[in-house]
Amino acid sequence: MLFGRMSGILLHPTSLPGPFGIGDLGPEAYRFVDFLADSGQQLWQVLPLGPTGWGNSPYMCFSAFAGNPLLISPDLLVREGWLDPDSWTALPEWPHIQASFAGRVSYDWVIPFKFSLLHQAWQTFRERATAEQKAEFTHFCQEESYWLDDYALFITLKDEHRGGEWMDWEPPLAQRDPEALKQAEQDYADLIAERKFLQFAFAKQWRALKAYANGFGISVMGDQPIYVAQNSADVWANRHLFYLDPETGRPKLVSGVPPDFFSETGQRWGNPLYNWETLKARRYDWWVSRMRAIFKTVDCVRIDHFRGFESFWAIPGEAPTAIDGNWQKGPGTDFFNVLQEELGEIPVVAEDLGDITPEVLELRDQFNLPGMKILLFAFGGGPGNPYLPHCFTQNCVVYTGTHDNNTAVGWFYEQISEAERQAVIHYLGALCPEGIHWDLIRVAMMSVSDLAIIPLQDVMGLGADSRMNFPGTSENNWAWRFTGEMLHEWLVNKLADTTVTYGRIPEDKLYSNRDRLRQRGGLEHP
Repeated sequence: MLFGRMSGILLHPTSLPGPFGIGDLGPEAYRFVDFLADSGQQLWQVLPLGPTGWGNSPYMCFSAFAGNPLLISPDLLVREGWLDPDSWTALPEWPHIQASFAGRVSYDWVIPFKFSLLHQAWQTFRERATAEQKAEFTHFCQEESYWLDDYALFITLKDEHRGGEWMDWEPPLAQRDPEALKQAEQDYADLIAERKFLQFAFAKQWRALKAYANGFGISVMGDQPIYVAQNSADVWANRHLFYLDPETGRPKLVSGVPPDFFSETGQRWGNPLYNWETLKARRYDWWVSRMRAIFKTVDCVRIDHFRGFESFWAIPGEAPTAIDGNWQKGPGTDFFNVLQEELGEIPVVAEDLGDITPEVLELRDQFNLPGMKILLFAFGGGPGNPYLPHCFTQNCVVYTGTHDNNTAVGWFYEQISEAERQAVIHYLGALCPEGIHWDLIRVAMMSVSDLAIIPLQDVMGLGADSRMNFPGTSENNWAWRFTGEMLHEWLVNKLADTTVTYGRIPEDKLYSNRDRLRQRGGLEHP
């Protein structure tokens, strides 16, 4: 059993409030942990924390190991002595950041604004850092060198090539000629060091925040896409682990899913596919390093598209759609046996949604990995629908919805038909006065599922305009934010009462955490 009976909240740090145009790892993140403790929650689930590229999707990052510099808190940089107080007010983007709608991230303004601040912090660190701080930075760089060196060089070269994909760089750099790489390291030494500093600052802030949450008995669940982006340090530095054209570096096979009821052409995701035979011969060393790294960052992790470990849809790299793909076998049992041999127990949640075969379920169950249940998928197909609570097993995680779904309110009032709404009401018995979102939260909490996770939007009863992502689209996603006053006392007490009522936190543990919060009367920043 991975969790025991508990509940938690799904919220990505970019959605936190704060004055800098995007949520970060600073004071508002600590206040959110206080909210979790005060409301009886014992888990915080985040989306992937890596550095995002075009489209700002956390599922398409420049590295599977690095952190997103946009999440670094300027407030905490000031506390470290690496930024001057109010230095941000002099930046040209500051008026636009303050004028932007508080409920959305305006990435076009936020990105240059945050990186200007981070550059200032690096310059100040070089000038003012204490000997102890410099030693800490050096130790971090040495400890993380197995990925950090390649990432820092990659991201520097990408910037020097105006964001161009590594396949379009000069051949010696694209193909990682040793002499060319050595020369680049010398030419861009300062820029590379700055990129390493940003990873140091991110890791320092994230580890302190996670420790703060753990101190209240709150675990952090990460999210790990099975595939990595083609234009990433991971593929550039490990070409031999993927099906790539040896001359151009472009993928010969890419990921996706076949045509189905929802799409006549399927979905062509475009990530390069792993060469599992090569990985197997190396005892999956890159994956072992990846999993070891994620478990240094979070307490447990959801792996997206779990079925790809059993079988995956392989699409020719030049194909414009997913129609011409074919199913190929994944590494299966051997992969997870090696992970367990190298890492011990792997606290993994399997994203087992969509078209799942018996073989995928067998692989999941062989390693006792909890799967996922989504209540927004439950009300169709009759009483045997596996997403209906009476069909759950204990070893699963129930969500009202995920980052890819509508909110509960948007789904109920804007997405489904009147007949479907009546089917929902019939199953529930009635609608409670607090709204459909509390009906679904109650059903999730009272289910037999070990873990219930509720998106914060559903706790707040927000509509469709507050959803995080519209799958299949590339604009206006990953931008939703809440404001501090939205976490009001009624919500805290309602969520706490529901959590206690359905046995997801012992009452004495809730009151113990509340006593600590009341006695402290303020944030304990690292």
